[in-house]
Amino acid sequence: MVLRELKVCLLGDTGVGKSSIVWWFMEDSFDPNINPTIGASFMTKTVQYQNELHKFLIWDTAGQERFRALAPMYYQSSAAVIIVYDIMKEETCSTLKNCVKEIWQHGPPNIVVAIAGNKCDLIDVRVVMERDAKDYTDSIHAVFVETSAKNAININELFIEKSRRIPCTDASPPSGGKGFKFQRQPSEPKQSCC
Repeated sequence: MVLRELKVCLLGDTGVGKSSIVWWFMEDSFDPNINPTIGASFMTKTVQYQNELHKFLIWDTAGQERFRALAPMYYQSSAAVIIVYDIMKEETCSTLKNCVKEIWQHGPPNIVVAIAGNKCDLIDVRVVMERDAKDYTDSIHAVFVETSAKNAININELFIEKSRRIPCTDASPPSGGKGFKFQRQPSEPKQSCC
């Protein structure tokens, strides 16, 4: 069985749930007492996908302002990035947009990008509308998914979809179905969302 290593970097503001998303993916549980990440944390998990083993090398970066300058050293060599925002905090979308701009400037040209609107279990108090977030991610050719680390909504699906979309280094991207490889845009993306 073929083993593929897939480096994935999580970006976003502090408190949006990046560590909780990773924790659920790693441990199949929610820990309400996770401390904020300092710098970055690193974890690995191997899952079977069809006739391959995918070993995720996951970098969970800190969201605090003082650590943001470190983010490029994690995503520059990543195959994929997940940018997380909190559906209850519109200001976390500003960080999302800044992350996108930085990745355009400093990231690898073929990086696979997903946007995760976390805490969708709290839909009654949402501030960022799902349609607006979807429109924005469509405008930057990224995938959009709403997640809940607390209730395990779309967590495994997010990582499995990423592994499916990352092309083999020695082969062309998978055919059939829509990919979501990040494409650099000549103009600024729509600013309606988030």
